[in-house]
This record gives sequence, structure tokens and C-alpha cells, in this order.
Amino acid sequence: MRSPQPVAAAAASSPPIGPPPGPPPVPAPERFADASWEALGTRVVLRLTDPRALSPARAAVEHELDAIDRACSRFRADSDIARVNASAGRAVHVSPLLADALALALRAAALTDGDVDPTVGSALVLAGYDRDWSLLEHSRPEDLSLREPAPLSTPAPPIIAARAVCGWRNVMLDHATLTVRVPAGFTIDLGATAKAWAADRAAHAAALAGDCGALVGVGGDIAVRGPAPTRGWAVHVTDDHRSAPTAPGQTVTIRSGGLATSSIAVRRWSHEGRAMHHIIDPTTGAPVRGTWRTVSVAAASCADANIATTSALVRAGAAPAWLAGLGVPARLVSQAGRVYTIGDWPAVAAEVPRR
Repeated sequence: MRSPQPVAAAAASSPPIGPPPGPPPVPAPERFADASWEALGTRVVLRLTDPRALSPARAAVEHELDAIDRACSRFRADSDIARVNASAGRAVHVSPLLADALALALRAAALTDGDVDPTVGSALVLAGYDRDWSLLEHSRPEDLSLREPAPLSTPAPPIIAARAVCGWRNVMLDHATLTVRVPAGFTIDLGATAKAWAADRAAHAAALAGDCGALVGVGGDIAVRGPAPTRGWAVHVTDDHRSAPTAPGQTVTIRSGGLATSSIAVRRWSHEGRAMHHIIDPTTGAPVRGTWRTVSVAAASCADANIATTSALVRAGAAPAWLAGLGVPARLVSQAGRVYTIGDWPAVAAEVPRR
């Protein structure tokens, strides 16, 4: 009688189970859902990792942006901030949403030593920014619009003779009682912080409503929430957020937080024969005479990134050292088109072509 063959030997002599060996299977490409529309006087972009989530996620974003517009728009007569400005000199009860927006704006001012000051509203009006951007652009066809920015050789905007009243420390906000008092003669403008903050809130709302990863861009300020795509979210960084992906700039990826870009080369208009833009230097009450035409920063939130980019434009030549001290990745483009990177921002070509 022959001894039984060992089990291991029998297994080794058996034909393999399953398909023959070969290269590993290629994973199916990720699918995304995209939508774009106009809100807050600018372009809104929504991208999701789950195409099935587009309808509820878009509805959540639209609801969030509408609420922020009703609270924070300087150009709506029925907004909370318009009521605060109209009642300057008296304490006014405000909504919790506006109280949060004002708290962020005052925090930005404190963090930047007043570079990002919410009381520059009167200076913006003096510079001609007295209506919603879309109306300002379309009402004056000869102006330097988004699609045809002024040549960078245009003379720097002059210091406005009629100095606007600025001073964020004079704004009294009581979060407990939801009251705010702005001194007489002051005008609050939340444009330097509210748009990026809206992107943060909208991305959170979209990710929650869609139960997936979400990217929201509001006027080029990007916020992401939820699980990121395998390779991260690709963002093309350039002067004008409306530009095609082939426009001069750099494509980077982010997986969390936000990325903001501030520029004096795009939102420009003509006022009393002079080229103007929307970044105000609170110390002069006039549009900044910039060392930089564009600054981009990545941070834990889009709001924090935008606070840094705006302050960098105001700080001019001191900006690189200040950004390095913050430890944030940053990209700065000089008026001559030369690119400088700070911290962990990926290296880039030395120059960006002038427009």
C-alpha cells in the first residue's frame, strides 16, 4: 500500500486557481460632478467626488451663498450690513451670521496689524467702487474690465485727496447680545474676508449635503471639504480666475483647507480718468501701489489664506518675510511678471508673461 502524498506536495502539483498572473488591474477613473453659476457678483464653481450628489450639494451651496449675501452685501439695501452702515453712530442688533462675519473681519484686522481693515468702505466708494462689481463692469464699457485688464504700465492710482475714515478698533461688536456699533462716518465693507469665508461655509455645506468630497470656488477663492480625490484637487493658479486652464500660471493640488488668490491686475475700473482696483491700503485710503500684481496662499481655511494674500499686497516688499514667518506656502508675482515662492509652495518657472 502506497503512503498518501503530503498535502503540501499535492497542492503544489495542482493547477493554479483563478486567472493567469499578469499586470495588476487598472483602477477605474474617478468621476466628478461639476456646476458653475454667478452669485455674490462673481463666478461660483462646485465640484464633487460623487456625481449623484450634485443636486442636493448645489442647493446647499446656493442657500449658503444667498444667506451670506443677505447678511454681508454692501450693495443690497435690505442687507444686515447696509442697515449697520446706515445706522453708523448707534448700536444695531444684527443676525448671528453677520456677527460671525464681522468677528472674522475684526480678527483679520488684528492678525494683520490693520492691513485688512473692514472700515475701508468709504475709501472704496471714493475710488468709484460704489455698486456691485457686475454692475460697475457693465455700466462703463470703457473701463478696465475683468476680461481686458489694464496694462501693468498704467500709472499707479493716486492717493485720494479726500481721505476716508478708517479704523477697525473703533468697531464695537458684542457677540453675546448680537449688537454692533460703527462710529458715525464709518462704512463697513466685508469684501476682503466674506467671499473666502463664503467658500469655506459653502464647501462644508456641499460636503455635508452630498456626503462626499467637495470643492467650492467663489471668485477664484477655493475651499475643499470631505474626502479628497486620490490625486487631490487640481487648481490652476493665475491672475484671473475666469481664465482657461491654459492661461499663464501654475497648476497645484490641495487635499484640505483652502487656497486664495488676490490680484490688483484684474478687478480694475476707470474712475475720474484713473485706473483703480479694490485692494485698499488703510494708511492712505487709496488702492495699493503694489510691488506684487498677484499673491496666492494655501492655508487651513480659505478665509485664512485670503487674509494673508490681501495683507501681502498691502505690505508690498515686506510681504515675503512676513509670509515666511507665518509658515504658509505662498506664490507671489511681481509687477514685472517674476514669480517668487515661499515655504512649501512648489517651484515654478521664473517668469509669467505680462498681459
